[in-house]
Amino acid sequence: MNVGSWFTRHAQNAIGALGTLSRNPVATALTVTVIGIALALPAALGVLVQSGRSLAGGWADVRDFSVYLAPGVPLERAESLAGELRAKPGVASVRLIPADAAAAELGKDPGFAGAMAALENNPLPHTLVVRPAETVDGPALEALGAEVRKAPGVDLVKLDLQWVERLNAVLDFLRRLGLMIGGLLVAAVVIVVGNTIRLDIQNRSEEIEVAKLLGATDAFVRRPFLYLGLWYGMLGGLVAVLILLAGLLALGGPVSRLAGLYGSSFALGGASGGSLLAVLCGGILAGWGGAWVAVSRHLAAIQPKVD
Repeated sequence: MNVGSWFTRHAQNAIGALGTLSRNPVATALTVTVIGIALALPAALGVLVQSGRSLAGGWADVRDFSVYLAPGVPLERAESLAGELRAKPGVASVRLIPADAAAAELGKDPGFAGAMAALENNPLPHTLVVRPAETVDGPALEALGAEVRKAPGVDLVKLDLQWVERLNAVLDFLRRLGLMIGGLLVAAVVIVVGNTIRLDIQNRSEEIEVAKLLGATDAFVRRPFLYLGLWYGMLGGLVAVLILLAGLLALGGPVSRLAGLYGSSFALGGASGGSLLAVLCGGILAGWGGAWVAVSRHLAAIQPKVD
């Protein structure tokens, strides 16, 4: 068989499977909608988790710790210490906040403007904001903080390890929850597609028997059902994308207004193109897998009866 003939047969099977779906629009719509809802739920959870990172200014900001230098330490020493910290393993970035910049920023606050104007000297120290790398766990972060405390000129290191441990626990929980929900719902898609294909195989059992009696191979008989599962998965993935986009559009405004009433800038983030593509590809793979399971289990049982 040449390549052109191979592509022609696959194209015929794909178009034929799409025609089979179009001849049963109600049943197809119900199946595709169920698949779309099942795929949209884990995708929506991922968008919510991603959006939640902005609620506290980003998860990475929560891991930051502050290094306050002793009063009177010159700015040159603060810059030198910032360079030393940037060279340490486990440190992603270091931001220097000079005392004058901190005082100017605090003076913009109406609650502190009068107090800052009444002071003859700036009481604020130079400050370093250290962001650890994502791979740094709680014990390593504590060791890093202890090492920074011993540096000359350092007066105080403000490090909240308990909050870091809580953050890591929350991230681990959400990650595992997303994987569990996603796995269960993808399994549900496989079951739905597999059951639908099984019913279609049973309804076409006589046709399959005749085809095998005429010498059709298992691959020839299997191919239309696999493309049927592929179309179910692809259409279900498209429905999931539409549900996700419609949900974000419908909830984005109310969520922003509600957050604004509490003085927060929290907003639902939009789904990225990569996320939408992942939902679509996941639907295709789940549909193909469900069809493969059904065909493997039930097609071999249908054999031509020869008297």
